[in-house]
Amino acid sequence: MDSNKLQIFQNIIDESKNIVFFGGAGVSTESGIPDFRSTSGLYHQEWKYPPETIVSSSFFWNQTSEFYRFYCQKMIALDAQPNACHLKLAELEKAGKLSAIVTQNIDGLHQKAGSKNVFELHGSVLRNYCTKCHEFYGAEYIIDQHSKNADGIPRCKCGSLVKPDVVLYEEGLDDEIITGAVEAIAHADTLIIGGTSLVVYPAAGLVRYFRGKNLVIINLAPTDYDRNADLLLEEKIGEVFSKIEVR
Repeated sequence: MDSNKLQIFQNIIDESKNIVFFGGAGVSTESGIPDFRSTSGLYHQEWKYPPETIVSSSFFWNQTSEFYRFYCQKMIALDAQPNACHLKLAELEKAGKLSAIVTQNIDGLHQKAGSKNVFELHGSVLRNYCTKCHEFYGAEYIIDQHSKNADGIPRCKCGSLVKPDVVLYEEGLDDEIITGAVEAIAHADTLIIGGTSLVVYPAAGLVRYFRGKNLVIINLAPTDYDRNADLLLEEKIGEVFSKIEVR
């Protein structure tokens, strides 16, 4: 790891008063959760249907049983634990230096690490709701129902279908979440983009609202936004944050 770049990053953290972190799947891969687009990601694993098809709204409604087989096996990871990135971001928030996290992830690991102000652009596997009476259920209920029911489909106590509070393909993002994320990014003095290829829109487009002083990108692979970065670290994000001090 480039010690000079690491020192520049530490200096940026020290001098910043309003940091916002924008993260993607690469933040959670170090916690054992696979991403979608790397060579070991979900898109490269063998399934009856392509994963991007399975996690679409039309597939959920038309082939619900197959959707839940994939969802429970590949998208819920209740044993996963926050890594150094999650923990350091929570520490930065507690210290009053970080104002918000904007995440594309649905695993809830930022909250598990202790972060409070988290904008979950794509929802969370930890929240699931009845499509009729809107009763909410945790991920444990989904797994239990999937294993108990012959068709593997979780149902509410009222008997209706339960749907994950996750933004599937063909669905729009939540307007309130988008507004909050844009507001946070627009007022940040430092934006740290980490663990994302910045190819999933409209989420990736939110970084264009940043008008602050320092844009830091931490990602193993190049992104189309690299040329705009004040600091670029092509490293594992957990390893980078493990070397940062909060002071």
